[in-house]
Amino acid sequence: MSKQKTASFHARVKTLIKKIPRGKVATYGQLAALAGQPRAARQVAWVLHASSDKDKLPWQRVINSQGTISLPRLEGYEVQRALLEKEGVRFGLHDHVDLARYQWQPRVRQARRGKS
Repeated sequence: MSKQKTASFHARVKTLIKKIPRGKVATYGQLAALAGQPRAARQVAWVLHASSDKDKLPWQRVINSQGTISLPRLEGYEVQRALLEKEGVRFGLHDHVDLARYQWQPRVRQARRGKS
C-alpha cells in the first residue's frame, strides 16, 4: 500500500470509528471493509493503537469478529469491558457480545442515478 493510500485508509478508519454510536460495537474487519480494504483488520488495530488518545477515538467500541474483546486481561480488557457496559452493551456467556444485537450497521449510501 502506498504512503498516500495508507494515510487515506487511516483517515477513513478514524472517521468510521468516530461514527460508531454509544451502545454499539464494530469489528476490526468490518471497519477495514467499510474503509475500502477488507483484508486490513490488523491495520485497523494499528490505527486504534496509534490514534485513540490523540484523536479521542471511542476505541472501546471496536472488538473482534468473534464478538469478544481482543485486549488481554490486566492489559486493557477490564477497562474496555467497563466502558462498553457503561454504554449499555451486555456480555453473555464466555464474555461474548451478541453481534446480532449490538453490531453497528451503518447506512450505506446508494449511488445516485443520473437521468437518461
